[in-house]
Amino acid sequence: MLQPPDNSKSQSSSNPNTYTPVKTVAAPIEQATIGRSLVIKGEVSGSESLYVDGRIEGTINLTDNRVTIGRNGTIAANITAREVVIMGKVTGNIQCSDRVDIRSEGSLTGDVITQRISVEDGAILKGSVQVQAAGQKNDKSQNQAKSVSIDQPKAAAAAAGA
Repeated sequence: MLQPPDNSKSQSSSNPNTYTPVKTVAAPIEQATIGRSLVIKGEVSGSESLYVDGRIEGTINLTDNRVTIGRNGTIAANITAREVVIMGKVTGNIQCSDRVDIRSEGSLTGDVITQRISVEDGAILKGSVQVQAAGQKNDKSQNQAKSVSIDQPKAAAAAAGA
């Protein structure tokens, strides 16, 4: 009687083995890590995501990737990336093609240009924020989009009041 359960376990264990490669294939996210004790002065650029728990002074240019500043991370640099997540301290301007996320323990001193921004309770943000539309082709189309979005609520309010 002990053999059938062992056989069934080996069969069931073969199923998770077939699923394990699927998870492994989906899970790898190429991400470089700058540890707590590392200090970089200069330009950081590349084609993979970056997690910073150390210190960077200069510029960070990862236009198609994510930059995550860990709780121990200290950045004195301008950042250009697809997405920036701040849990540490950043001093410098940020330009994002997608989104900036400042977590509750994060701090940013500098100007932000992005499509989306999230600032949690307790986070610190000192600087200007410019939110751009996804199709940021020219300033005229953005101004027209803003005026349309402003006019629509006025029209709805006028219709509701009439």
